[in-house]
Amino acid sequence: MLENLHVKNLALIDEVEVDFQPGLNILTGETGAGKSILLGSVNLALGGKYSADMLRTGAKFGLVELTFTIENEKLEKQLEAMDIYPEDGRIVLNRKLMEGRSVSKINGETVNMTTLREVACMLIDIHEQHVHQSLLHKRNHLVFLDLYAKDKIEPLKEKVAKAYHTYMDYQKKLDNFSMDERERQKEISLAEFEIHEIEEANLQDGEDEDLEQLYQRMAAGKKIAEAISEAYQYTSEDSSGNASDYLSRAIRALQDVSSVDEQGMSLYDQLSEIDSLLNDFNRELSDYAKSFEFSEEDFYETENRLNIINRLKTKFGNSVSEVLEYCEEKKQRLNELEDYEACMNELKEKLQSAEEEYVKQANALTMEREKAAIPFVEEIKKGLKDLNFLDVQFEMRFTKHDRYGLGGMDDAEFYMSTNPGEALKPMGMAASGGELSRIMLVIKTILAGQEDTPTLIFDEIDTGISGITAGKVAEKMRFIGKSRQVLCITHLAQIASKADAHYLIQKQAKENVTKTEIIPLSKENSIHELARLLGGDKMTASILESAKEMKELAMSEI
Repeated sequence: MLENLHVKNLALIDEVEVDFQPGLNILTGETGAGKSILLGSVNLALGGKYSADMLRTGAKFGLVELTFTIENEKLEKQLEAMDIYPEDGRIVLNRKLMEGRSVSKINGETVNMTTLREVACMLIDIHEQHVHQSLLHKRNHLVFLDLYAKDKIEPLKEKVAKAYHTYMDYQKKLDNFSMDERERQKEISLAEFEIHEIEEANLQDGEDEDLEQLYQRMAAGKKIAEAISEAYQYTSEDSSGNASDYLSRAIRALQDVSSVDEQGMSLYDQLSEIDSLLNDFNRELSDYAKSFEFSEEDFYETENRLNIINRLKTKFGNSVSEVLEYCEEKKQRLNELEDYEACMNELKEKLQSAEEEYVKQANALTMEREKAAIPFVEEIKKGLKDLNFLDVQFEMRFTKHDRYGLGGMDDAEFYMSTNPGEALKPMGMAASGGELSRIMLVIKTILAGQEDTPTLIFDEIDTGISGITAGKVAEKMRFIGKSRQVLCITHLAQIASKADAHYLIQKQAKENVTKTEIIPLSKENSIHELARLLGGDKMTASILESAKEMKELAMSEI
């Protein structure tokens, strides 16, 4: 859930920090107090569009930071799949806004905007005043249904997706394989030429790496051999005036001393050991020199072999193994081309079989959707009646399209009528904006236990409603708040009274500077705010008593 919001230097906000609670969090305030600015700040932190004029006048930067507690194991695994790991059970989304650019971070690490938005979608779902318009797009109707019955529908969708991929693979193979006789003969000739070219080289897996090392050794061999020869000259006994010769003389000089003095004997032994080590070194140096002995013919053959291999690698792969793999693929392709008709018929049979399997799985998905739509529609109708749609008719109509897709072949659309005697029409033609808002709330209430997003924000979902309907809307929101955190911006006391936590957004003017602030309200202050919502500027005793009664009644319903 959203644990903390920190905003600095945005519009009328100087600096605001507020902790939110589980359940239903209500935010109220007078028109123009900055409720929309607050929601805009949250949107910015989640990757919304930013322009420099959003900054507070005179500020060099703005900051929005959201801290979420992660309590869902499934959500934690989704984040870990993106290499994002909660720290002490928390995820912090941070966006610093500067003139012309912004920097986004998650738990202190800079991320791109795509990652920020992906994570945001997992953590929070914002329903602004016009989000209900998504109901106007019928493709979303099927999304709601699939979510409603996801335990049964998801396994079927997976089967459909698998069958679709198989079908598309065979369709692609068939498209690529289809050709006229001239094209076939041309490809046969090319395949034969390439196979012959590779096989003639008689490649051995890994030989390119071995030859490259040998070639480098040979190319540097002359220089290395000269260095070895010079070193050997200075250390070997084969010539006078070298280290070995001088060392032998030194040993002979100390030989007499070693027999009469203990320290002299120690020095004599050390020198003898050095002589022995030098002899071992000279033998190894001699062997090392021999390893660089090669003929010009050997060098030419190695260079020529490398040129052949590198030419093939340039054409067919980055390594010998890839070149050999390419050769095998070409042999298989050649066999197919030489037996073209049989292969074509086999591909057609496999494509037909894959298509039949896809249609079978898609039909099974359609049947399950149509079955699930019956209780889904009934729950929507019941929820709409609760929200004062007294004579509503509502149904979900299915049609099939000819296109094959990952999600099956279904089109589905909500139809409704709000007046007796009127024919059912597509929802977009039958419902007003305010009605669409309430329909969305009903659907969200039904899906409250199915969706994974832990936090929901509703911005003025109460537009166009009052009285009993407002109370019913409040009950729906409280119901959602039992399974997920809800933040709601409202003007209605009926909704605000249901708050588990109540916050006042207000605007303060001090020394010709206007600032917006958010204040958590105690129970007593919450009652005063309810009274303001009920009576405006006229705070009479009866209005205050009504607010108190409204709050106590709401608390008794918990």
